[in-house]
Amino acid sequence: MSAFKSDFLRVMSERGFIHQISDEAGLDKLFATETVSAYIGFDPTAPSLHAGGLIQIMMLHWLQQTGHRPVALMGGGTGMVGDPSFKDEARKLMTPETIQGNIDGIKKVFSNYLSFGEGPRDALMVNNADWLLPLNYLEFLRDVGQHFSVNRMLSFDSVKLRLDRDQSLSFLEFNYMILQAYDFVELNKRYGVVLQMGGSDQWGNIVNGLDLGHRMLGEQFYALTTPLLTTASGAKMGKSLSGAVWLNADMLAPYAFWQYWRNTEDADVGRFLKLYTTLPLEEVARLAALGGSEINEAKKVLATEVTAMLHGRAAAEEAAETARKTFEEGALADTLPSVEVAAAELRAGIGLLALMVRAGLAASNGEARRHVQGGAVRLNDQPVADERRTVSDADLTAEGVTKLSLGKKKHLLVRAV
Repeated sequence: MSAFKSDFLRVMSERGFIHQISDEAGLDKLFATETVSAYIGFDPTAPSLHAGGLIQIMMLHWLQQTGHRPVALMGGGTGMVGDPSFKDEARKLMTPETIQGNIDGIKKVFSNYLSFGEGPRDALMVNNADWLLPLNYLEFLRDVGQHFSVNRMLSFDSVKLRLDRDQSLSFLEFNYMILQAYDFVELNKRYGVVLQMGGSDQWGNIVNGLDLGHRMLGEQFYALTTPLLTTASGAKMGKSLSGAVWLNADMLAPYAFWQYWRNTEDADVGRFLKLYTTLPLEEVARLAALGGSEINEAKKVLATEVTAMLHGRAAAEEAAETARKTFEEGALADTLPSVEVAAAELRAGIGLLALMVRAGLAASNGEARRHVQGGAVRLNDQPVADERRTVSDADLTAEGVTKLSLGKKKHLLVRAV
């Protein structure tokens, strides 16, 4: 379907969010005539989501902006099993305390994108532990398990991937898709949810929920998935050279988050402006059409707008100004990311390679050594060619810091404490 009548699906289509819909005409009619409650599930595998999960949060944002009710489901129950979808091996099992701590961390970002409350269109945040933990196993097998065909479950790509590679798929993991399907049933009974959204790798799990809801409740449920995104060069979204691009400020500073988006590849600028900002499409088209060095201005807009939604406009503008001073004026900006080193350790001297690893500029001494040998490392803007170089308090500037740089775009300050 090319022309949707409902505001939500039209926005989703125009901005590039749609990969598959279970019933386009039916869902479009529903959105055009009713207030729809829809949910997305979030796995509490870490204390923060990373940038790869932003597309799902933006879907919930647009759902509310177009007059509907978003439900963010925290996987406090399913997190005890772990989603095996397209994984080469089982996830490490987490304790209930770890899961709860991760959920507490993940919750922090949602209020920047959604308005929570008691109204019919106010967002909800719920935890599937509320209904999964009290389940009686025998009753669950009888009432829910009877609706699942093992033959069909084995046909899903997420399962076949593991089996085709002769990799073990535990009975615990095999139950994940049943639990996720049951979430859909409970959310419908409790909150009237009729649509599940997620990444395209979740299609099989979501379709299971549609079928289970129809069998148990006689309700019409719907599915909508987004494309699995990679950058133009094939890199996975939410990953950078120094690790995951976390959304929580205590795990990744706003400046570093801004820099991730500023370093977007030219070919991705227009697509990312559509997906990750709320800029009007006319403005997106204008920015995406910029050529030559002017595309860098579009990247700055992208970085500032994405950062403003997550961390606030003031933090985004501060990050942009820090970058301007650092790259255009060569100044030492106080808001650059920093790594703290004990004063005694700095007086004695710390190896450059070890410092780069500690600062997150390299994953190992070997990688740091290759950066030095390639001429990519600088101290206080001076190239470093000696991989055995140490950094000491003799390298401190008048401001009491040492500027450590990798390439043209990664800078941080070394501070003595």
